[in-house]
Amino acid sequence: MTAPARFARPRLSRRSMIALASVTAALIGRHRAVAAPVPGGPLTGWTARQLAAGIAARQISAAEVMTAFLDRIEAVNPRVNAIVGMRDRAALLAQAAAADAAVASGAALGALHGLPHAVKDLEPVAGLPWTQGSPIFAHQIASNDGMVAERLRRAGVVFIGKTNTPEFGLGSHSYNPVWGTTRNPWNPALSAGGSSGGAAVALATHMVPLADGSDYGGSLRNPAGWNNVFGFRTSLGRIPSDGHDDWIVAPSVTGPMARNVGDLALLLSVMAGPDPRMPLAMESDAAALRAVEPAAMQGKRIAWSGDFGGAVPFDPGVLDVCRQALDRFAAMGAHVETAVPDYPVADVWRAFVRTRHFYTGPGLLPLYRDPATRAQLKPEAVWEVEGGLGLSAYDIAAQSAIRTGWTRAVARLFERYDYWIVPTAQVFPFPVDQHWPEAVGGRTMETYHEWMQAVCLVTLSGAPSLAVPAGFSPAGLPMGVQIVAPIHHEAACLAAAAAYEVAAEDILAKKPLI
Repeated sequence: MTAPARFARPRLSRRSMIALASVTAALIGRHRAVAAPVPGGPLTGWTARQLAAGIAARQISAAEVMTAFLDRIEAVNPRVNAIVGMRDRAALLAQAAAADAAVASGAALGALHGLPHAVKDLEPVAGLPWTQGSPIFAHQIASNDGMVAERLRRAGVVFIGKTNTPEFGLGSHSYNPVWGTTRNPWNPALSAGGSSGGAAVALATHMVPLADGSDYGGSLRNPAGWNNVFGFRTSLGRIPSDGHDDWIVAPSVTGPMARNVGDLALLLSVMAGPDPRMPLAMESDAAALRAVEPAAMQGKRIAWSGDFGGAVPFDPGVLDVCRQALDRFAAMGAHVETAVPDYPVADVWRAFVRTRHFYTGPGLLPLYRDPATRAQLKPEAVWEVEGGLGLSAYDIAAQSAIRTGWTRAVARLFERYDYWIVPTAQVFPFPVDQHWPEAVGGRTMETYHEWMQAVCLVTLSGAPSLAVPAGFSPAGLPMGVQIVAPIHHEAACLAAAAAYEVAAEDILAKKPLI
């Protein structure tokens, strides 16, 4: 969608263009987009890298950037409800002016200096609402930054508000009784996905240049696929985040979202890396993550799991759209074959359900035990807690053993293949007044998250998974696929996605109705 004409790009002299291109290269390293001409059109259409470089080179101001994005939010957000808990415009412009003053003073600048940013409402940001979508915390203001917010603040972003999410992130449809429902910009009558639905929609509609999200059962990948953007679930430990236990690490991770692979890599480089408070966080080379180059796909071996040999149901048409992505990889010279990890999928799904009880229930248990707050919990939250109460230590050990067996089966798959491709969802976006699909492909769904089984299976493998747009249904609804690589091989995911990005320019160029 084109922004109003008043967002026209500033006029740049030839010397300024050369300076801007030089600073861009210095800030973000070599990438296909770096060599492109200085962008035209509205500032909200520039890449995050171009905006950061332009601010650092004083070719555009952070105040101009902030004004453009705030105007865009005012025009679009009432129709999709993606950004919530917005800060006052005057305060944001004052902070943007301070960011410009820092540039003028010659101060050291972070990689995202002056960029407006909205954080998913599961992450605390000092001074902003932190409701987690729950009426229990409807009026809570965070007193401190979470680990992700700390890193974003150090990188120089200006926090403008939060992005919407389902209550406590439970479910892949972003609605809650505090902020309401986030709508899909490709069809506002339909779901935007979740739990990073607000983040994905804010990106797709150019209300923010970058977005952060989190992912347990597809919360980065499903909304990315349903909104024609990129979302990256990384290996455990790549990005440290807060939790109630530093040693029993849940499968949930935080991760970056963006409209292009170069911006995704930039945000990942900011979010990744060790933290002394997190004993299992891994080392990461930020410069190496940013310097993503398209992989040469000629001769690469790709495993396509489709419906996992009939074990996972899909609605009609979903796999057809996903195969369009496979055709693009094949056109680049990759060898695509149908293959499924050698392990019973039904066993893995049961293990996922029970281990999710174990990891999700403890954080909600104090609210469950208090009758006043228990009455305000959504049914899915109550179900997770009560499922956990019925598990013994031996049950957890048994499910963990299944998880280990599945992880090893996926590792064996990677002995034969370079990449593993899986859809980002089993259905197309469904009506906003529906909490979750009750049936998929004619099969009744027994839980609120079973319709995301194909994505949850990747979660339990522990492997990094980068969601990319695959194409559109005949009704014009987006769908995506996951590019999965071996554990800790985030760079491989980025390189394959960068190559795919070139091949899928026609898909990425499509804009939502809003």
